[in-house]
Amino acid sequence: MPPYLASDTRYDTMQYRRCGRSGLLLPAITLGLWYNFGGVDPWENGRAMVCRAFDLGITHFDLANNYGPPPGSAEENFGRILARDLKPYRDELVISSKAGYLMWPGPYGEWGSRKYLVASLDQSLKRMGLDYVDIFYSHRFDPNTPLEETMGALDYIVRSGRALYIGISTYDPEQTRQAVAILRDLGTPLLIHQPRYNMFDRWIEDGLLDVLTEEGIGCIGFSPLCQGILTDKYLAGIPQDSRAAKIQGQFHWGDSVTEDRIRKVQKLNALAQARGQSLAQMAIAWVLRWDTMTSALIGASKVSHIEEAVGALDNLSFSEEELAAIDRILAA
Repeated sequence: MPPYLASDTRYDTMQYRRCGRSGLLLPAITLGLWYNFGGVDPWENGRAMVCRAFDLGITHFDLANNYGPPPGSAEENFGRILARDLKPYRDELVISSKAGYLMWPGPYGEWGSRKYLVASLDQSLKRMGLDYVDIFYSHRFDPNTPLEETMGALDYIVRSGRALYIGISTYDPEQTRQAVAILRDLGTPLLIHQPRYNMFDRWIEDGLLDVLTEEGIGCIGFSPLCQGILTDKYLAGIPQDSRAAKIQGQFHWGDSVTEDRIRKVQKLNALAQARGQSLAQMAIAWVLRWDTMTSALIGASKVSHIEEAVGALDNLSFSEEELAAIDRILAA
């Protein structure tokens, strides 16, 4: 296995966007390691995707404690890639992790307590072989823990050197506003919010984007392709070997590949072709159309998926007519 040397042209074409009113720039495309990088997946394929992503200027790699499967294995595998290939480039990378979902049994293995968040990050750092992560997130709002405790834990994590920045994920507008105020009083600003956002899931347009804009917080949208629905994968129906078929059309976030959605995807695909893009590229460009949107967080199962996603950056502009046409297709 030859040693990895990063491409000399890795910064030539990638676009970088300022994260809110911070000093941090993020690539317009971020690679998430939610699926396809776990212990059940071929390590060489994951390594090839991570290295190719970096060669394309993707400097941000997004993980969480429970990514795999099994939980923790995505961080372990990423740690192997770091040690073998990316260690010389650590200061060029933005590595994030999260805690909030179930990670170990008992009352301290999930949600938003100080005990869980700090312990989880310590475990994540050990798995990845890191002294710190660049961004650490509260992965979900905890309705039973005072928000002051959860945000206080994030503040402590930064002050203790375990993370450079902090973020939140899937918090609603009011929860976000409250988190911002608490962290401002503590003196550790909220850097970024990670919500789910795509053409079929537009909840952040109902207030959250306004809060982020007002407060100067970055936004990184995950699942921009609606777990593969907004690609060419389902244009001719549901393939028998697809994840949707295997789990009877129901994905992790409740997405379903219905006949109605397939009809809409077919119409969206025609519009994408008229723009000179694949459907996936148009869907990513559509997510990035907001000034507040710092980065689109993609998943991938092969190198070509990453290359296609980066190709979306060749055409990020939409006419008013195109946006109206997309809205009509989605509303039909």
